[in-house]
Parts: sequence; C-alpha cells; structure tokens
Amino acid sequence: MAAARLLHWGTVWAGGARRSWGQWARAGDGVRKILGKSTFFRRGFTLSALSYLGYEVYSLFSQSAVAHASIKVEDIIEQADYLYGSGETEKLYQLLAQHKSSEDAELLWRLARASRDLAQLSSTSEEEKKKLVYEALDYAKKALEKNSSNFAVHKWYAICISDVGDYEGIKTKISNAFLIKEHFQKAIELNPNDATSIHLMGIWCYTFAEMPWYQSRIASLLFTTPPSSTYEKALHYFHMAEKAEPNFYSKNLLFLGKTYMKLDNRKMALLWLMKAKDYPAHTEEDKQVQREAVELLNSV
Repeated sequence: MAAARLLHWGTVWAGGARRSWGQWARAGDGVRKILGKSTFFRRGFTLSALSYLGYEVYSLFSQSAVAHASIKVEDIIEQADYLYGSGETEKLYQLLAQHKSSEDAELLWRLARASRDLAQLSSTSEEEKKKLVYEALDYAKKALEKNSSNFAVHKWYAICISDVGDYEGIKTKISNAFLIKEHFQKAIELNPNDATSIHLMGIWCYTFAEMPWYQSRIASLLFTTPPSSTYEKALHYFHMAEKAEPNFYSKNLLFLGKTYMKLDNRKMALLWLMKAKDYPAHTEEDKQVQREAVELLNSV
C-alpha cells in the first residue's frame, strides 16, 4: 500500500492508488493468531486434527438446515476461525451465511468480515462487490446492536463503514470519517492490546495529517469542524501498536518509517524502514512493503 495522500473514507488513497481499510485489519486476524490462540491448539491437538477438522467443515456444508440449527455457536466460530486462518474465503462465507439470522454478535461480526473479504476478491464482479459491501455493513450494524461491548464488533463496523464510502459521495465520506474514528477508539478502549485497531487508528491520523490543503478547503466548506490530525498523533498510535504486539505487521513498521520521514527525523526513519525491508515476506503485501521500504530508503 502506498502513502495515504488523498481524502477518502471508503478507502485510504495513495496518490491515486487505493487500499481498503480492511486490508490493514487482516493482519490482526491472520493465521498466526488463529493458530496461536485457537482452543484446538490449547488442547494440544496436532496438525492431523486440523485435517480432520477440515473434513468436518466440509461435511457441515452438506447438512440440512435443521442440522445446522443444532450446532453450537462455539463450534461454528471455531470452524469459521479455522477457515479464516486457512484463507478459505468462499467456504467461510458459505458457512457463516447459513447463520445470517443469528442473534450472536460473535457470529455476526465474523460474517461481516467474511462478506467484505469476499468482496475484495479479484474474481468478484463490481455488482456483487457492492452488494457484499452493504451486506457486510448490515451484519456489522446488527452485531453492534447485539453487543456494543465487543471490541471486534466496533473494529469491523468501522471498517465496513469505510468500505461503503466508495458508493456514498464525498459528504458522506467526510461524515463517516468521524464515525470511523469513534469506533476505532472504542475498539481500543475495550481492548487496549489489540494491535490492529491501534494501527488502524494510526492510519486514520496519518491520512488526515497528509490531507492536501485543497481537500481541507473542501472539507471546511462541508463541515464547520472537518476531520483533522497530525503526524505526531499517527506516530503515537503506530508505536502503541508495536508495544502491544512487536513486529506484528510489516505495514506498521513501514508507516513508522514514513511518519518519521514526515517529521524530518532521518535517523528514526532509517531504523524503521530497515525493519520493514527486512520483515519476512509471507504475503504479497509483505513483498509490496519491502519494495516500498527499499524505494524510501534510497530517497532518505
């Protein structure tokens, strides 16, 4: 992802290239957290158990609606987290969509996440993407109504609000920016150790600190007090995220370096950009981080 330069609350804009807020969030819900904290591993199950679980998940899809209704919420969540950690986006959506009428917030925010993740797939048509984006917001909103004390509900509600910004127009985008900030802050309040929510709050601050003067002017015409921030605030959140979970996300390392560059602190910028460059590339996004870090290092 490139630096957020243009005002956009459905996505973070980067000199014309757009990155969705949800891409930042995925780091905090990735494989290492699923495999590190699932009850299966806490109970000492081996990898063979995961293979068996995969079969169980597959079998679940062939069950009748009555059989699905009898399954415990905890079991569905465990299966959903396994599929999420395995990157099985479509199967995860199919599993959770069968329980879209659930009143359980834990299921609903996961369904919101699965819906917007499915929307992000390159194979998803633009028409279907729009449908899924609004669908995700509906699930997140319902989850919030059912349990407003769940940090993950607030995090994914904020992400889903930002996604609909692509379809709502600039005034709604600006208005949504306040709401997005509110729910990221609430997520952090409810779980001060969730590095992903903290990182996303840093991205919010960085975005508005970097907002060009002409866009600030437009925002001022629409709102008496438009959203704004500083690089110092962004830096605060990026460091908070590192403190909560060191080296949890290559993007956080990159943005620490980029923020220090904005603050003209060359020494610290070099330190964090080097860390971003040397971060093990497990995903395509990590590789993109490495490339951007190298480019920035050559320019410092």
